[in-house]
Amino acid sequence: MNNTGHIGVIDSLLDTDAYKLHMQQAIFHQYPNIEAVAEFHCRSQEDLRPYCKEIQAQIAQVSALAFSDEELEYLSTLSFFQPDYLNYLKTFSLNSAQVEVDDSGDQLAIKITGKWIDIILWEVPLLAIICEIRATQRYPQATADDAIGQLKTKIERFYQNAQASHNEEAVDLSQFSLVDFGTRRRFSKDVHHQVVDYLVANMPEFKGTSNYHLARTRGLTPFGTQAHEWFQAHQQLAGELADSQQLALNRWLQEYPDSLGIALTDCINMDAFLRDFDLRLSKRFVGLRHDSADPISWGEKAIQHYESLGIDPKTKTLIFSDSLTLDKALNIYKHFVHRINVSFGVGTQLTCDLPGIDTLNIVLKLTECEGRPVAKISDEPGKSICRDEAYLHQLCQAFKIAHHRSTCM
Repeated sequence: MNNTGHIGVIDSLLDTDAYKLHMQQAIFHQYPNIEAVAEFHCRSQEDLRPYCKEIQAQIAQVSALAFSDEELEYLSTLSFFQPDYLNYLKTFSLNSAQVEVDDSGDQLAIKITGKWIDIILWEVPLLAIICEIRATQRYPQATADDAIGQLKTKIERFYQNAQASHNEEAVDLSQFSLVDFGTRRRFSKDVHHQVVDYLVANMPEFKGTSNYHLARTRGLTPFGTQAHEWFQAHQQLAGELADSQQLALNRWLQEYPDSLGIALTDCINMDAFLRDFDLRLSKRFVGLRHDSADPISWGEKAIQHYESLGIDPKTKTLIFSDSLTLDKALNIYKHFVHRINVSFGVGTQLTCDLPGIDTLNIVLKLTECEGRPVAKISDEPGKSICRDEAYLHQLCQAFKIAHHRSTCM
């Protein structure tokens, strides 16, 4: 047993976000030999160096995990996973030698280097490990009961706010869809599991989870398509940088022609995305996911885009997933209900919301592909990731957007 008091923070390779496996299958079929680098960044400005040894111990334990026969059998029931990829997963494991953890600077530094197909599954368990080790040491008295108490209050307020008031009618919640997106920044595995179990039992609007382990063990619908890294990598896989976003979208359709049809819009920014999201792509993808900047203005842009192409917005879906709370989700729902289908992925504010707890905002993002830089610009400068100022300038030129020097890490 290590210093966190846990045998293993992560005890299943399925304890990850669904989109990691979805992207890994696409990489398996299309880019099996591509090299990549991913790097850790703490947006919270909290010193995480004291947890270095515990994190390394947990990394070593994760590298000993493999997919079980039962887990692979479960994945085989999902129509979009192909037999050759599932056969590949039979012998897959994460390699701790690819993870460099360094506490010699002024902040914890983590760098993961290797083939993209090999390193892609490190992100979610690594972030969950960091969050749980830090939570266990900073808040040893906190329990899952504290999280459930907070959750009860939030759910009660949610339903109260949906009721009729003096100047509004009651909100029809029949189209409201809540999904757990809380694996990466959860307080702990125990809190995450108990929160999801409580939602299943007490909130009919709860429709599923991005976590494949919870989907399998709780009989829930798994949700997820692709992340920023899919678009980032294509910046170095396209012949022309300006073509990279369309290439990423078309390659996704090649892998998943009839499923997993939600596209993430903010690797560059929404305006640049919509310029590339032509009539054919707009018809083929079932909807879009929001992950930065004002959700209302973003949603209005999406509706306007569909309408300009002669597409009925009511046939499309918008998924909101940027720092949501139940209250924020309800306000967004009120604005868009009956105009376009909406769904809400709530993460940290479900699985790391306990009294007196400061949440941790950490990410692990691709910074290189094939030995060359990649970047995420985003609709929100504070969420941007870039290690190369000259490349960022090149990217901004290619997509005709303003170059903000502050967006480089």
